[in-house]
Amino acid sequence: MLASAAVSRYRMQMKSPARSRPKAAPKLIKPGRIQSVLKTLGSEIAQDLIPVGSTLPPEHDLESRFGVGRGVVREAIKTLAAKGLVSVRPRHGTHVRPRGDWSLLDRDVLSWLVGTDEPNRALLLALQEVRLIIEPAAAALAAERATAKDRKRINAALAAMEASHDVPTAIIADKAFHLAIIDATHNPVLQGFRGAIDTILSAVFMVATGSPGWFNENLPNHAIAAYAITEGNAEKGPCRDAAGTRLHAVQALHEEEIRAQRADFSGRAETEAQAPHRLTR
Repeated sequence: MLASAAVSRYRMQMKSPARSRPKAAPKLIKPGRIQSVLKTLGSEIAQDLIPVGSTLPPEHDLESRFGVGRGVVREAIKTLAAKGLVSVRPRHGTHVRPRGDWSLLDRDVLSWLVGTDEPNRALLLALQEVRLIIEPAAAALAAERATAKDRKRINAALAAMEASHDVPTAIIADKAFHLAIIDATHNPVLQGFRGAIDTILSAVFMVATGSPGWFNENLPNHAIAAYAITEGNAEKGPCRDAAGTRLHAVQALHEEEIRAQRADFSGRAETEAQAPHRLTR
């Protein structure tokens, strides 16, 4: 009796449409769409177009605005929440959090804050203060810990800086120099700042390129820092100090350039339009 009842139940289950139909596969979400929504909302929050304390539009409004599905919107908002920009509370909506809660050293957050048109000088000076804390100490550590491969990278970046004759290649080489020093510390926590340092340098160069001689004036400081790191194994004490001091001098010059810039960037834009890719030698 029990056996026959079990067989009957099994046969009924096999005939049941709910059991026999496979579940539909979930729709794939294209990462590019998520990034597009994320970048737009992140930039609007960072530029105060969506102010602190305000509520983001409902999901269905965002879906209509961006022409995407609910999954894309939710993934973008989840990423904003992970970066500290918003808080999500069921039945209360998504609110923009205070700036003190944002992950300000996150590469995306920094790029949204800096923007691309008229960088905020107060923000740039705050970023410079972070560099002044991190990079000279990193150079000092690199003077003690750099391997032959590290020193080769640093000197190759310096050589590329010296050989550059246009702004884009000079910036690429300059960034490579600073990031190679961070890597040469062999400190995983400091190396975690690579993305932030890269973004900070992009912001600083955005302003610095408007100052005549911005690049050539700093080349000697870079060269002396590289030499100190290269010779660090022979004389740890003096070379350690020299490396940190020279990188501090590099940043001090950048800070002067930022402070010297006018709040109105129209003059700089006109100059760049006339000669956007030329370096004065």
